[in-house]
Amino acid sequence: MAITGGGVYVSRPMSSSSNAHGRLFVIAAPSGAGKTSLVKALLARKPDLHVSISYTTRKRRPTEEDGREYHFVSVDEFQQLVAQGQFLEHAQVFDNYYGTGRRPVERELARGNNVVLEIDWQGAQQVRRSLPACVTVFILPPSRTALEQRLRNRQTDSAEVIARRLADAVGDMSHWKEFDYVVVNDDFQRAVEDLACIVDGSGAALKAARAELAPLLGDLLA
Repeated sequence: MAITGGGVYVSRPMSSSSNAHGRLFVIAAPSGAGKTSLVKALLARKPDLHVSISYTTRKRRPTEEDGREYHFVSVDEFQQLVAQGQFLEHAQVFDNYYGTGRRPVERELARGNNVVLEIDWQGAQQVRRSLPACVTVFILPPSRTALEQRLRNRQTDSAEVIARRLADAVGDMSHWKEFDYVVVNDDFQRAVEDLACIVDGSGAALKAARAELAPLLGDLLA
């Protein structure tokens, strides 16, 4: 798993019916593809969406606050949560651990709320096993050059970490076919619109199996 940018985003109930059950949307991407920015823009577009914060053991960045981007915990605290079965999905990415609380997600789904989960492909695999009815979306960059530039523009990682992320990105992107939908983050506003269409149930043109993705994938995975 990992959560390279955020956590669990929850909407208000879809209906007042006591039998209503929310839908789980899983959004994953390689580091630097813009997943976190896209989800934040989706929240701005749909102001009824809410966020439930995930857990990580990585060091807090200067622009982050505990309880806003993540719950920042120690490795020992994280392992205790794992032992207690508190995570819907969790994994180690680079040198840090990330996890999504199980109870908040299941509670909101039971209440009839839609949940958007921002994680990576490893976490998506775990969630799919636990909740096979989830809708999965993979974000791709428009090129390797764009991916590298976005990582450098963050100015939050060392050159060594950036090189490591770029090397791992190809492996991450090779899992695109496991997802229901693929969104290419070339034009940011268009990508936000694509995500909104998927959440609204009108994203048929964004299915992962569409033929027009072949040239891009050939470049990204070469």
